[in-house]
Parts: sequence; structure tokens; C-alpha cells
Amino acid sequence: MADSLYRPLGDGRFQATELTQGPWDPRHQHGSPPAALLTRELERTDPQPDMAVSQLAIDILGPIPVGEVVVHTEVVRPGRRVQSVAAEMVADGRPVAYARAWRLRRADTEVIASETAAPRFPLPDAALTESPLPDFGYFHALEWRFAEGGVLLNGPAVLWTRLVVPVLPDEEPTPLQRVAGVADTASGISSELSFAAYTFSNVDFTLHLLRPQAGEWTCLDAATTIGPAGSGLCRTRLYDERGDFGSVAQTLFVDRRD
Repeated sequence: MADSLYRPLGDGRFQATELTQGPWDPRHQHGSPPAALLTRELERTDPQPDMAVSQLAIDILGPIPVGEVVVHTEVVRPGRRVQSVAAEMVADGRPVAYARAWRLRRADTEVIASETAAPRFPLPDAALTESPLPDFGYFHALEWRFAEGGVLLNGPAVLWTRLVVPVLPDEEPTPLQRVAGVADTASGISSELSFAAYTFSNVDFTLHLLRPQAGEWTCLDAATTIGPAGSGLCRTRLYDERGDFGSVAQTLFVDRRD
């Protein structure tokens, strides 16, 4: 196995490793590794130490091959208090993913901050060591500890998880890269449908963050709802060992497998 999700090739080009491979098709990446890479590139675009990301939105425009990708970034809205930056991922000459982040200027609001909830379940001791699905590379990029539910159990789930490899070799993931690098698993762990009978891949996910994640572990408290017209919605509360720090929403394309 590789020791990172991607290898840098220079000039905004990156080679995806086998650790990016998703469960739907071995030729395509899981949604979380591209999100982590796009996040890395956004963080390096006009970095502002006195600002923090409050929203990160990822659109998955099509299957992302396990191969070479190119990332372009831009400052969409410059500002000293509020700023927006964006990144586009291209593979085989076509856009495959797009990311946008809102940065807000940091301020001391501790005395007026709302009380936030603790995780419903603490970090479990037991970890999954084998993939419950046909083996896929991204499974080995994470440590998986279920506090409730499971990949093959329909219904809500609570998963404590963390990246065990960096986005690029020899780089410690930032807190934002860590949460972006696992958030897209929420709809898979809280599925309401059979993997064998249905496709329910997500076309986007949006993070809203109260503060940066503390530590390496992300707790995904996820629930999926299937709608009556071919779409679904996965809603997830985000926790770390300090408590609630944000949420994730995913739009799902739902269809029967052929």
C-alpha cells in the first residue's frame, strides 16, 4: 500500500494512489480523498492566519479516476473580514470536482459562545481490521471505530475515524484536511439501502464548522433519508473529543442497479 493519498507531480498535478479507490468502482476515487486534496490547495491559496474556514462545499462533477489530476485555485472574493476561495480538479481534460470555502476573520467570542453537546458515544476501543465490503483502497487510508451501526447495517450510524496516511507524503494533515478527508463516508455508513441492489452515491457535501477540529479523530453521527423522487439526504453531526464542532450534508443520487 502507498504511504499517502496522492503524490505530487509539480505544477498543480498529482497522482492518486490506490488509497483513494472507492467501493463503487475500482477505477474511481472515493469522494473524500479529492476533498482532502482540494482542501489542501485551498489552504495554500492566499493563506490568512487570522481567518478560519466556516464553510467548505465540495461538488463531485463526475467519476474521478484513480490517476493523474490537476488542481487550479482562485480567490473568488477577497476581503479582510470575509473571504471566499475556490478550487477546481481536472482529470483527463474535464472538470471532475469543485470546492469553495468561506473564511471568516477570527474573533474572541468565548464569553458569548453557545454550549455545545458532547458526543453521544465515546471513542470505542475496537477497530475494524477488514473491509466489510469488497476490499477498496480508501478503507486502508482510515482507522474505523463504530460506536453504533455499521457499513452493512441499514440505518443511522456513529463512526469515530481518522486518516492514517497524509494527503501528500511527509505532510501532517491540517485539522481541516482531516475532517474533509473523512466526511464523505457519512452516507455510506448510514445507508438505508442495500449496496448490492442500489446506487446511492452523493453528488456533493457541505461542511459547516463552528471551530477547527481538535485532535486526529472525527466522530460522524450520521443519518440518511431517502426521498420519493430519486434523491436522498444524509445529515451528519460532527464531534471530536471536545464535543460538537459542525455538521455535514450530502445530496444522494438514488437508483436501482442494473
